[in-house]
Amino acid sequence: MGYRYLILGAGRQGTACAYDLALFGEADRVILADAHLDFAQKSVDRLRRLLPSSNTPRLEAVAVSVQNHSELVKVLRGAAAVMSAVPYYFNPLVARAAIDAAVPMCDLGGDIEAVHEEQRLSEAAKAAGIAIIPDCGLAPGMNNLLAVYGLERLDETVSVQIRCGGLPQIPRPPLGYLLVFNMEGMLNNYFGKAYVLRNSKVTQIETFSELEEIRFPKPLGACEAFVTAGATSTCPWTFEGRLQSYDYKTVRYTGHYEKIKLLRDLGLLESRPVSVKGTSVAPRDLFVKVVGDRIAFPEDRDLVVLRVICRGRKNRRPAELTLDMLEYYDPATGFSAMERTTGFSTGIVAAMLARGEIRDKGVVPLETAVPAGPFVKELHRRGMAVREKIVYRKKRHKTKE
Repeated sequence: MGYRYLILGAGRQGTACAYDLALFGEADRVILADAHLDFAQKSVDRLRRLLPSSNTPRLEAVAVSVQNHSELVKVLRGAAAVMSAVPYYFNPLVARAAIDAAVPMCDLGGDIEAVHEEQRLSEAAKAAGIAIIPDCGLAPGMNNLLAVYGLERLDETVSVQIRCGGLPQIPRPPLGYLLVFNMEGMLNNYFGKAYVLRNSKVTQIETFSELEEIRFPKPLGACEAFVTAGATSTCPWTFEGRLQSYDYKTVRYTGHYEKIKLLRDLGLLESRPVSVKGTSVAPRDLFVKVVGDRIAFPEDRDLVVLRVICRGRKNRRPAELTLDMLEYYDPATGFSAMERTTGFSTGIVAAMLARGEIRDKGVVPLETAVPAGPFVKELHRRGMAVREKIVYRKKRHKTKE
């Protein structure tokens, strides 16, 4: 007998997660729930075309609003696991419903304040006998589990650097960027609060700062990276006192930073409303509305690049371990690289919850709850390769004066 999964939100990542669970989650039934039934049904119809005709689980579309607590609890009951692919600010509502329905939950996350709100429900989740795991997508999500995997490969780790970006395979003006997920979420990451480890202490630093050049193998070559919010998730708190530093930067094609910085400096990305001819409007809301369609490029194909560098010691020698992933749009399924890396990553966690492979109860951090080695094996099972390289550094010897 297979598992019954519920995915909340039938958008890009929710549909990719449903596909992953239908293929790899030993699913008997996969339910896509959305506030708009026709939207969920379109996703189900697409999955039926993509999935093999034999051994396909039952696929179902339902309508539910995550803001209707009683209806949401009814839909949740009986599921082996629920995955939330709704906007991050709804996740605390979903967590409360998951607790009342006694169903394990994971979400795409992306905002540390929403995670903190979920964490305040930890005792109630423990009492319900379930695990709730926030921030399970790409970044936050896979990036932090690869960091844990790197920690496990070294004997001792001092620092972790994570660089990740969703990019068009061929950059187009005006921003050299392809909108691969919710634009509101992207801007929230650019200008939210960034938490890192510095000198073994949790430190809040400015987002959209610390610009650096970073090089990747062809076809990418030289790119740029800068501080953004959300992707470190709870890791700075988890590793405080254990690591000296832990940080994250978003990767973009060279030149993107200066263009966004110009818009920011001109006030066009402010969230505080201004009065325009007697109408109150937030510049950022207007920007999202006007610009979103202009950088969507629906026919263009994307890629995701992820690099994790762990520095420390192995075999009593100074060592640097680099983990690299480069994923592309999949023409066979039509799933973008962002959908695959985000939706499939969350699908792996949902399946682990359903199988009972995660023992912790309460609202638990991804980096402590999910076993990194088995997670990486599941990535390889889905054709997403993680390449490892370790470089040993020569010991520095003091010279006598």
